Amino acid sequence: MPSLPWQKRLRALIIWGGLAVGSSAFCLVMLQALFGRQLEQLQTIQLGRELALNVRLTELALERYPPHLVAELTGLDLEVAVRPKPASLPPSAAFKRQADALQQQLCQRLSHCPMVLPDRAARGERRVWIELISPLEPIWLRVDVPSMMRWPPEPTLLGLSLVGAGVICGGLFLLIEVEAPLRGLEKALSRVGEGEDPDAVPARGAPEVQRLTQRFNAMVQRLAQNRRERATMLAGIAHDLRAPITRLQFRLSMPQLSADERERCAGDLQSLERITGQFLLFAGGGDSETSVEVPLDQLLAEVASSHPADQLQLQLASIGLSVKPVALGRAVANLIDNAFSYGASPVILKLHAIEDRCCIDVWDQGEGMPVQQWTEALQPFHRLDSSRGQQGHCGLGLAIVAHVARLHGGQLECLYPEPGGTTPGTFAIRLSLPLPMRQSEIGSSQI
Repeated sequence: MPSLPWQKRLRALIIWGGLAVGSSAFCLVMLQALFGRQLEQLQTIQLGRELALNVRLTELALERYPPHLVAELTGLDLEVAVRPKPASLPPSAAFKRQADALQQQLCQRLSHCPMVLPDRAARGERRVWIELISPLEPIWLRVDVPSMMRWPPEPTLLGLSLVGAGVICGGLFLLIEVEAPLRGLEKALSRVGEGEDPDAVPARGAPEVQRLTQRFNAMVQRLAQNRRERATMLAGIAHDLRAPITRLQFRLSMPQLSADERERCAGDLQSLERITGQFLLFAGGGDSETSVEVPLDQLLAEVASSHPADQLQLQLASIGLSVKPVALGRAVANLIDNAFSYGASPVILKLHAIEDRCCIDVWDQGEGMPVQQWTEALQPFHRLDSSRGQQGHCGLGLAIVAHVARLHGGQLECLYPEPGGTTPGTFAIRLSLPLPMRQSEIGSSQI
């Protein structure tokens, strides 16, 4: 049974509260370890100043009154003895050092240098015995010496520890509740930018980050639904076109039509077949196809086999690469068809490697297209020339090629001959795919 929101908040509050207390204690211990010696010196100086005044006043009072009366009137812990009883626990080295420092302070402020003996009780209390000057009998004054590790701690250390705990908890909160969920959201967003459909990102972290994650998941679902609806629509259109195409083919087989009419109808059928194929390819897009290792030169030679050798020339380097062969073959076939439809023959299909890229260039001898119209040409259903629709073009050719390039992590660009350079044509479209490191090194050495 999932936890209720208030239960989650209570659990988070308990966890962060415990973390804050633990961080505060950790900072307090670290500050005492780092600055305990300096604070101990300041404490010893302050305690020596106060004890010097008490010792002087007590010695003056002992000149006129007995020790028990002075102790009763002043509340001081006085003991009449030649030497106090030894401590039940041996004092630590740090306590001895502090007692010696306290003795030095008293020697500087009094006319004589009293003896100071450290004393440590069984419960851990730290005390010192201070020898007093008395006219009749030896008297010792016992004084508590506070420890730097006592509770409550010094206000300065306590305040600094609270500040340190706030910084630690704030940093951990940003790291755990904000930065980590945002990093997962960033990865999912990058996958969406690459055209993938990531799984729903778990809504965790701060409430603001959870709301952002929920809206992101809703956006991804809407995008996936839109793509499914688009694929269904295009597939439906293509399927509906198949029936009249079949009927036209059947009628063309009848002997009543003249040769000219039969030729015109056959051209229209080819245009319809081409449009239908483009719709089907754009609807599927090759997203579900599995990548396999294939020799690209053989794949491209098979794609170009339907064209005469004098009109389509091949310049193919021997390169093997893991690709989606059906989608890539249809994309290259689109580029070749566009070159024949809008350019001039001969068309040159060139396969070569440049650094870490495998480049498929389709050159023709036509005028090409203006550079400023390249972005528009990549848009689906966009035709730069309105008359192209009469040739069986629906404005999906380059959009399909660009989609296939993105599926392979590549890119699509247009090329123009450089002044003074040697190129096999006047205009080309390049489909470049990333090469693995080993193959890019081999290709570079071949070049």
